[in-house]
This record gives sequence, structure tokens and C-alpha cells, in this order.
Amino acid sequence: MRVINSTINQYKMKIAIFGATGFSGKAILKEALLKHHEVIILVRNKSSILIQDKNLTIVEGDVMDRYTVSEVLRNCDAVIQCLGVGGKGNGKPTTFISDATKIIIEEMEKQQINRLIAMSNVGAGNSISFQPWFFTHFILPYFMKWLKVLIDDKNRMEPIIMNSILDWTIVRCPNIVETSPKGNVHATLDGKGLKLSITLGDMAEFMVRLLSDDTYSRQAPSISN
Repeated sequence: MRVINSTINQYKMKIAIFGATGFSGKAILKEALLKHHEVIILVRNKSSILIQDKNLTIVEGDVMDRYTVSEVLRNCDAVIQCLGVGGKGNGKPTTFISDATKIIIEEMEKQQINRLIAMSNVGAGNSISFQPWFFTHFILPYFMKWLKVLIDDKNRMEPIIMNSILDWTIVRCPNIVETSPKGNVHATLDGKGLKLSITLGDMAEFMVRLLSDDTYSRQAPSISN
């Protein structure tokens, strides 16, 4: 387990954020602008973004449109992918996040944009073993089917990222809570010390800091407070 303090300096970059209108995405966008990065975001509806900042460019379009994604990525140094399906979604199986991620990665590789930070869930990949047996075999499939659907798509997404040539980090998050940031993040590759939640602010700070921190290059840490 590694405890990450929030005092590390960052290099200013031009970054693209996909998923900036979601619960997590809005916090990540605010954090990126707070760190004075130049940010470009792709949204379905510009009216969903109320932030005005000289370093923010908003593009209206569809993440499934390869040409639009390519234009958004032009001259970017790095990418944060925090796409969601709108809260809990509709509970039906989906490949939206994995399909969109495939397009983003392919266009990043074409433009030789190397750094990708992608949001996933604790429970995806080998982190399923970090969860109690009762949760994975009873609670998740029977009482949290909406979450299982999301994790299933993250399980399709993660190998797409891992098999790419990019310098990627996949950040697996537990329950994200909208309470005051605690100023530190516990990051683990083996599940030791992993707690049930992380604050929204701490998650956002961690994601943005990874843009210029290679501690978890080509790894998938699970984080919590």
C-alpha cells in the first residue's frame, strides 16, 4: 500500500477529458483547471457545463464519433477517461464505456499521445478478489445488479487499455462520497489497506496528479481514504 500525499507539483499540460459532465468528471475537470492545465472536453450538450475558464475548451459531440474524438485529441499531451452511463444507468448490459475507450485509444495511438488515466471500479479485473465473498457472490449479483453491469463493462474496458501501447494507469475506485477531502489517498495493487470509500475531491486530485506522476505507469491501483 502506498499513501499518496497531495503536495506534489505538476507540469502544466493540454489534456482531454472524456466524461466531464458526470459526478466524478465534473470534480476532475475542476481539479484540472485548478492546476492550470489547458483542458478540452467533449460533451453531448454544452449547456451541461456551467464552468467558464480561459483554459477550458468545450466541444459538443458524440464520443462514439471517431472523427470528433480525433479532433478533440489534436495537440493534447494526455487524456483522462472518466466516462459513465449516467448514475446507475438503466440496469441493462452495456458496452458503451469499453466501445468508447477503444475509439479513444486508437485515436491516441494515431496521434502519438502517450499518457492515459482511466477510471474503473474496485471489483473489476483482479480487484474482485479484494471484495468479501458475501458481497461478490450474493450482494452484487442479486441486490446491486446495476453495479455488476457497470463492472462487466469495465472488465471489457480494462484489457483494451492494458493491451495498448500507451503509458496508461487505470484507477479503480470504491464508493465515491461527496464529503470534505481528507488530503491523502491510500493506493494499493494487492488490496491491502483498501477501505470502502474515497472522497470526491481526493479521487479527483489523485487522477489529475497522475498526469505527471509515473508511479503507477501501466498498473491498476485501487484507491480509498
